[in-house]
Amino acid sequence: MTTSRPFNLLLAALLAGSVILPGAAHAQASAAKVNGTPIPQYRLDAAVKSRVAQGQTDSPELRKGIREALINQEIVAQEAVKKGLHKTPEIAARIELDRQTTLAEAYFQDYFKAHPVTDEMLRKEYDRIKPQLPGKEYRARHILVEKEDEAKSIIEQIKKGASFEKLAAEKSKDTGSKDKGGELNWSPATNYVKPFAEALATLKKNQMTDTPVQTDFGWHVIRLEDERATKLPEFETVKQQLQQMVQQQVVQKQLTDLRAKAKIE
Repeated sequence: MTTSRPFNLLLAALLAGSVILPGAAHAQASAAKVNGTPIPQYRLDAAVKSRVAQGQTDSPELRKGIREALINQEIVAQEAVKKGLHKTPEIAARIELDRQTTLAEAYFQDYFKAHPVTDEMLRKEYDRIKPQLPGKEYRARHILVEKEDEAKSIIEQIKKGASFEKLAAEKSKDTGSKDKGGELNWSPATNYVKPFAEALATLKKNQMTDTPVQTDFGWHVIRLEDERATKLPEFETVKQQLQQMVQQQVVQKQLTDLRAKAKIE
């Protein structure tokens, strides 16, 4: 989970921060002051941390650039406050929403610090998903046309010796495969719409459908080039995706538990 914000959210946070009591402001180190209002050092440090998390290097140049951006935003924020924009219902609601969002993110960041996702949890999820993966992958070619009669004609031409690949290049309306002779990448049948997948699963290697297959895209002539057992990805190669999945599950469970305890009217 990240703490980065688009410009408008950061601006709202700056507006919210502009009401810090003078005594509290002086107790904090300042990165700069704009018209007597300090920009707290922790705000600069948080922005730097966010940039570093995105792959940038902490450097004097980076800090200088962020400091200048914060100064610009503070200047604009002060002008908005002078105009009373922070008191309008729409802007006040946005500021409150941003506050709620920040607090919610902070809660889950704190939760994952205390309850980190472990490799054991990730391996358990990996083992749960493996049996659900398709057992086969198919490499097929197809020719997609608008009308059934045209598809039937193509089938007859191929049966009489015409080149499937050439007809695909000439007649198929699938721009993603026609220039490759209608070839589709290795995929499980579940990656295709149901009528296409069902037809594909009935074919043997080098066999073509005897009749056109209709889907929402049009009419297909399908030929199975090859099939193979699905090669499951190794745990380490999908570890990051598993991390995201498990974190989402944990967040959802926490939300469910918190809602169960809350009095919602």
